[in-house]
Amino acid sequence: MAPKAIYLHIPFCTHKCFYCDFTAYVVEGQPVEEYLTAIDREMAVTVNQVPPEEIDAIFIGGGTPTVLTPSQMKRFLTSIRQHFPNWSPHIEYTIEANPGTTTPELLDVMREGGINRISFGAQTFREELLKDIGRIHGVSDIERSVRQAREAGFENLSLDLMFGLPKQTVQDVQDTLERAVALQPEHFSAYSLKVEEGTLFHHLYERKELPLPNEDDEAQMYLLTRLYLDQNGYGQYEVSNFAKPGKASRHNKTYWYNEEYYGLGTGAHGYMNGVRFANIKGVKEYNVRLQKGERPVAESYQVDRNEDIENFMILGLRLMEGVSKDTFRERYHLDMEKVFGHVFEPWIEKGLLQWQGDRLVLTEQGLMFGNDVFASFLENARID
Repeated sequence: MAPKAIYLHIPFCTHKCFYCDFTAYVVEGQPVEEYLTAIDREMAVTVNQVPPEEIDAIFIGGGTPTVLTPSQMKRFLTSIRQHFPNWSPHIEYTIEANPGTTTPELLDVMREGGINRISFGAQTFREELLKDIGRIHGVSDIERSVRQAREAGFENLSLDLMFGLPKQTVQDVQDTLERAVALQPEHFSAYSLKVEEGTLFHHLYERKELPLPNEDDEAQMYLLTRLYLDQNGYGQYEVSNFAKPGKASRHNKTYWYNEEYYGLGTGAHGYMNGVRFANIKGVKEYNVRLQKGERPVAESYQVDRNEDIENFMILGLRLMEGVSKDTFRERYHLDMEKVFGHVFEPWIEKGLLQWQGDRLVLTEQGLMFGNDVFASFLENARID
């Protein structure tokens, strides 16, 4: 079956944040129009190879997709609809946005183009911290952008929050949660800072000039986030994601259910016909490849059965619903306990995993050490 989800990458932003290692470039001086032509060509080439069926979820990420002008956005969204015309009547169509970049005119274009969900990169509601991590927006921009999105008719909004930031305190996180919940979005993503190589923060970290919170404070920030959002009607459905009833991100569940998806744009990853691939990075290189009518794939490989089974466990355990023995058997015609019992039984004994009916799930303690649990499944499947 063809993928039911699409990821499209717009690599431009007004400013590169100090922690960002994504494929993103400051938009000034970039060949944006040429890029939109190139991604249109990639869509054409891709659907010719893997014709689409009904699309259930579309996610436009970046970068900051909302740095596109209204005319550029209209052109881009029209192109998507042209190549992927068959949408589910209940499609989830998300775009990432930086607060302060969504003008009323742009919001109207987005609505007309089919977008029905916006994910705002709020990160924190403390002004000094926003400046310290290289964000260009302020707290008032977050509040104004959410208000304008509501006025434009958007009924499904998400806010990204970050914890473990330099100089951030547990009280900062409490204050941010209070102000964020007051805006009543339908969804929250809350991520701890990861210091990635090649970023300004990594350079400062290597020089011991990055004043990060200690591990105990960071753990407290995560526990506080989980508790506060739960108390305010946001159920945790994944390690880092919380939603009001019925508002869990459908596109992200594509990843966690280990399902296939189209990946389009420079630096984008995709998973089609059992093949995982990554597109080339660099706008000019990407544009040149598409001018030749070629798919801009930098690397790809066929996912073998063992890796697919391991991914199913690792990704599925990120969800609060965990992994079902019955679903595992239906999908792979194997017994989960025979394949992975030697991996998960020690974690059960240590109190990090538990059974809930036929589902294997992380415990409260397991949520704090999930990465250790996930890593233990790599290259550990026992299949006769």
